[in-house]
Amino acid sequence: MNDEQKLLEFEAKVNRNEKIEPKDWMPEAYRKNLVRMMSQHAHSEIVGMLPEGNWITRAPSLRRKIVLLAKIQDEAGHGLYLYSAAETLGASREEMLDDLHTGKAKYSSIFNYPTLNWADMGAIGWLVDGAAMVNQVSLMGTSYGPYSRAMVRICREEAFHNRQGYEIIAKMCSGTDQQREMAQDALNRYWGPSIMMFGPSDKDSPHSAQALKWKIKSETNDSLRQKFITQTVPQAHARGLTIPDKDLKFNEETKQWEYSEPNWDEFFNVIKGNGPLNKLRVKTRKDAHDNGKWVRDAAEAYAKKNATRNVA
Repeated sequence: MNDEQKLLEFEAKVNRNEKIEPKDWMPEAYRKNLVRMMSQHAHSEIVGMLPEGNWITRAPSLRRKIVLLAKIQDEAGHGLYLYSAAETLGASREEMLDDLHTGKAKYSSIFNYPTLNWADMGAIGWLVDGAAMVNQVSLMGTSYGPYSRAMVRICREEAFHNRQGYEIIAKMCSGTDQQREMAQDALNRYWGPSIMMFGPSDKDSPHSAQALKWKIKSETNDSLRQKFITQTVPQAHARGLTIPDKDLKFNEETKQWEYSEPNWDEFFNVIKGNGPLNKLRVKTRKDAHDNGKWVRDAAEAYAKKNATRNVA
C-alpha cells in the first residue's frame, strides 16, 4: 500500500477503537504528537517529586512521612513507565532527559510554584493529583496501546494520591483556626494553577484537533477542566472552604459550575520558563541526574560483565 492507503487503514483502525501498537504503521505526525505528550507527562511526574520531597523531613507525623514517601516513589515509577512507553516510538531516553535539563522540553506548569507549608501537600494531592486523575482517566482510552496500558496502573495509584491530599485538607479543616486558614490559603494559591493544568482553551490549543481526530485524546481541554471543577467545588464546600473565584456560580439549567477564565498570561509566562521556581526545578533535576551518573555507569559495567560471563 502507498502512504495514502496506509493512512486510510490507520484511521479506520482508530475509528474501530483498536489500539495502535509500536510496530504498526502510523503517520509521523501521530508519532511526534505522542512522543511530545508522553515525554511531557513523564517529565511532569519526575519534576513533580521535587516540591513534595522538600517536605519529607518536615512531615508532622511518622504516618504522614511514610505516606508521602510512598507517593513520591509512585511518581518516580510513573515517570519510568511513561519514558518506556515513549521509547517504543523511537524516542531516546537520553534525548528526552537532555531536553528537560536544557529547558527545551515542557512539563506541567504547576510544579513551578512553591510549597510554603504542610497544607500545600494536601492541596497538591487534592487539586493537582485530582486534576491529573481527570486527565489520565480519559487517557486510559487513548488509541496508542502502550500509553493506554501505562495509564491503567498510574490511575490506580493517582487515586490514592488524591485521597491522601484530601485527607490532609479535611484534617486541617477540622482542626484549629490557624490550620483552617492554612488550608484555605493553600486552596487560594493552587486553585488557579490547577485549572490551568488542562492546557489552554480549545480555541487556542494547537494540538487538540489532531489529537482528537486520531483519538490520542478523547476529550477537549475545556471539557476536562469542567469535569474537574464540577467534582472539586462540592468537595471544597463540604469542608467549609471557599473557591477563590468571584464569578463561580452553579447553573441550574446546565447543572455545571460557571467559572472565571483562567489567567492565561500567567500560564504562558510560566510555560516560557518565567515562573517562580522554573530555574530551580530544572537545576535540581539536572544536578540529581549528574550526581547519579556513577550509579548508571556502575550498573552498565555490571551488566556488560555479566553478559560477557554468560557468553563464555
